[in-house]
Amino acid sequence: MKVALAHDYLTQRGGAERVVVSLTRAFPEAPLHTALYEPSSTFPELAGVEVRTAWLDRLAPLRHHHRLALPLLAPTFSAMRADADVVVCSSSGWAHGIRTDGRKVVYCHTPARWLYQGNRYLGSRVSRGSLALLRRALSAWDRRAAATAYRYLANSTAVRDRIRAAYGVDAEIVPPPPALGPDGPARAVAGLDAGFALCVSRLLPYKNVGAIVEAFAGLPGEQLVIVGRGPEEAALRRGAPANVTVLGGVDDDELRWLYGSCRFVVAASFEDFGLTPLEGASFGKPAAVLRFGGFLDTVVEGETGTFFDRPEPTVIRRALARLRSEIPDEARIRTHAARFSEERFIARLREIVAEEAAA
Repeated sequence: MKVALAHDYLTQRGGAERVVVSLTRAFPEAPLHTALYEPSSTFPELAGVEVRTAWLDRLAPLRHHHRLALPLLAPTFSAMRADADVVVCSSSGWAHGIRTDGRKVVYCHTPARWLYQGNRYLGSRVSRGSLALLRRALSAWDRRAAATAYRYLANSTAVRDRIRAAYGVDAEIVPPPPALGPDGPARAVAGLDAGFALCVSRLLPYKNVGAIVEAFAGLPGEQLVIVGRGPEEAALRRGAPANVTVLGGVDDDELRWLYGSCRFVVAASFEDFGLTPLEGASFGKPAAVLRFGGFLDTVVEGETGTFFDRPEPTVIRRALARLRSEIPDEARIRTHAARFSEERFIARLREIVAEEAAA
């Protein structure tokens, strides 16, 4: 059985890229096809993988600003080919378009946000206006690409429902693992003392990190640490009050220390899966999160954390007050995180691929 992997682009360190790392562990001999690959800005675990890039990768600026490549990604993946019996596509909108004579299994992080959640994802009117010129053609391409798959997998209940709405396909839910856990080296971040709240997120409009910062501006006795990079980083740094620290990017050793040293995790994003509360849970830490999307699968209210209904500062502050007064049991939180192990994820993916190869 010959297996190949595909992913949209490997230019950042996010939840989707952590899933790719797990996929390479599930299928260590499989080549990994992608449009763009920038080793310095994604996970180092991919360094030993056979990564096959598209012609687009020769344009160095796009490896650092992948959003500029949006008009080129559909034709790029339409021209890419994976020679395998089964191709597993890790897709948020592009990799499912790769060509193959084998059977295609799509692990969908979400149907393309810029097509189906454009107002939340793109933020600015200029970006939404630019995309409107491409929307009809991209929507048609996206549905054609989806129709080439023999099997769709979803990372959460919310994404399963979006797949059904976008493509008319019933997807199996295979939740990804919290790739970062307490078993590994940890290195303290200079200038920080334990006991802070932690937000780990790409700094994009739909992540609503600004609302969390505003919430903590009204809590001068609480400390917030933000980990992540993105277009909103500079603005967040400029507007951060004294009790908010924006670290930008950190390595995994530092992130382990941050999870282990925080009091709780907070997230206000319109999230597809909800990875950071699970990573925090593996360290026994509770979470306060937006009642939306994948968080509904990864946080159990009253047991591993609490929800707030809107990404607004006053609403977030009320949730934090509840979390401080009703701290969940650490052992129960860790037990919850163990249900999402990498071993379970890899075992199910291997079963699915074997089924498709035998079909």
